[in-house]
Amino acid sequence: MCGIVGRYNFLSLTAVSKEVVPKMRDLLAHRGPDGQGTYVKHDIGLGHRRLAVIDLTEAAHQPMVSDDGKFVITYNGEIYNFRELRGVLEEVGHRFRSQSDTEVVLAAYQEYGVKCVDHLRGMFAFAIWDERERRLFLARDRVGKKPLYYRLHADGLSFASEPKAFWAEPDFQSTVNLSAISHYLTYQYVPSPSSAFQGVQKLPPAHYLIVQDGKISVERYWKLSYGVPFTGSFEEAKKELLVKLKEATALRLISDVPLGAFLSGGIDSSVIVALMSKIGQEQIQTFSIGFEQQAYNELSYARLVADQYKTNHHEYVVTPKATELFERMVWFYNEPFADSSAIPSFYLAEMTRKQVTVALNGDGGDESLFGYDRYMASKYGIWYDRIPTLLRKIIERGTQFIPEPRKSKTILSRLKRFVAVLSETPERRYGHWMCHFNPIIKHQLCTESFFQESGVLDSLELLSEVFRGSDGRDFLSQIVDTDVNMYLPNDLLVKVDIATMAHGLEARSPFLDHHVMEFCASLPSSMKLHGSQKKHVLKQAVTSLPPKSILDRPKMGFGVPLDYWFRGELKEMAYDLLLSQRAIQRGYFHRDVVQQLLDEHVSQTRAWHYQLWNLLMLELWHRMFIDGDANPFPVG
Repeated sequence: MCGIVGRYNFLSLTAVSKEVVPKMRDLLAHRGPDGQGTYVKHDIGLGHRRLAVIDLTEAAHQPMVSDDGKFVITYNGEIYNFRELRGVLEEVGHRFRSQSDTEVVLAAYQEYGVKCVDHLRGMFAFAIWDERERRLFLARDRVGKKPLYYRLHADGLSFASEPKAFWAEPDFQSTVNLSAISHYLTYQYVPSPSSAFQGVQKLPPAHYLIVQDGKISVERYWKLSYGVPFTGSFEEAKKELLVKLKEATALRLISDVPLGAFLSGGIDSSVIVALMSKIGQEQIQTFSIGFEQQAYNELSYARLVADQYKTNHHEYVVTPKATELFERMVWFYNEPFADSSAIPSFYLAEMTRKQVTVALNGDGGDESLFGYDRYMASKYGIWYDRIPTLLRKIIERGTQFIPEPRKSKTILSRLKRFVAVLSETPERRYGHWMCHFNPIIKHQLCTESFFQESGVLDSLELLSEVFRGSDGRDFLSQIVDTDVNMYLPNDLLVKVDIATMAHGLEARSPFLDHHVMEFCASLPSSMKLHGSQKKHVLKQAVTSLPPKSILDRPKMGFGVPLDYWFRGELKEMAYDLLLSQRAIQRGYFHRDVVQQLLDEHVSQTRAWHYQLWNLLMLELWHRMFIDGDANPFPVG
């Protein structure tokens, strides 16, 4: 794991400043505390900050230059099949001077060109300078575990693992991208390929970018497909899933540094810890986060798994004093980001890094195996659509009499959220369930000038476009595929990458192995969501692994007690910041609506904590990155 940066002045052909690239690089020092390097040759400059995991020697130093000096790579990631691929490359004449996967990626490019990405199994974002072809090649892994931003400017193109690196460039202006902010209000994240900064873009997952002959091209090289169905029996599906998960886990145990696992007490992380033990990993170090509020605390379940597999278990309880963390989080996350589970993720990574450098997790299991409650709600929605039209109209009129919920995650709140959008098309209905600010509340909150300047009237259309591009065999597969292309790379993977890399920790996710994902996509939806049982095939496949109580318990999620915090520790901060003259003068929101959200939540008339967190993170981000407030947590 590392931080990468670079600048290619292919338009002006002027020399890249030897001072700028190191400054860009060192703004990402947190991503690579173990080493640094630069390569500058006239109009091309590459920089690297290293987190040493495979081959800790100087032979793996980056940027890495090929023996003939014609190819240079700066790379962030882990290729889990690098030893196998190295053997294939050696057979056709390549020789290696290190034991690193970096050198294997570079040799794969020399052998296969841009098709090298097809041979890589793992997570990655890298740049290769091809002196022979005068080509800059950027690539990002299939599901988007590793980030890669780029921007165009008068001289050419710059890229970085995080956009804060562009601050080191004298020609960079930090201005807000209002269309991205509009999408953020809806989704709680900025969807790819946009970024919150004007002129800065994300290279989407499963894409590569080529700069050559004065032109830039972006191509997609992989997409999860549901087009080839699994034809075996349920018993065969169980066995094959377990084989693939065990192999993916074993590959992710390759490390030259201490390794452990996140353990939430849910089924996915519990399965990974169980497989690590079955594979033979000795004295596994496991790490869990909890809260004082028991409704959000899963520590007791994590302990069950830790006790069963006799792990060296570590726990941390997050208190409301987490407010001290907020400004640091804003700095590290670069863009406004309102998934509040970033708070425990940040603390979990900090605790884990004190003991190990690599941690496995259960990310991706919910998307591949239908683990979210909203998938069950979507199934109910399909049944509802089969009801005769007249009866549906009667039901929809009756829903207006359901009282507004005062708390989240209650039966009433879930019912209200479900019935509020029954009249919508299935994909827009799903979009509403994914919203922070649904279209109605968003139009009440935002000013007319905000909508005009952002140019975005309907953010849900973005999700609908992705949905329509899916080859899912049924509606459930289509919405899961939509999550794989939106929610997973733009929310969950961003959350974990930033939280871990802020502390120099590498996170590995067996469920996100593309072989596992492709197999799960081939399974019929009924194997994954059977009746009301989510992750059916997984639960049946691992009955002998985690404790039965882990398999049977309802999903809790990595929730945070924001509802309590906004009536206590966060109350004063929220009122002061969100109703400040500076915030209101931006012209984004109607002050009286913001006041209403705050007042109703504090008085427990309505539950608005997710929306308030969204606004709070936006305001803190705006002050730090756009208004120019001094960053109190410099790095590098």
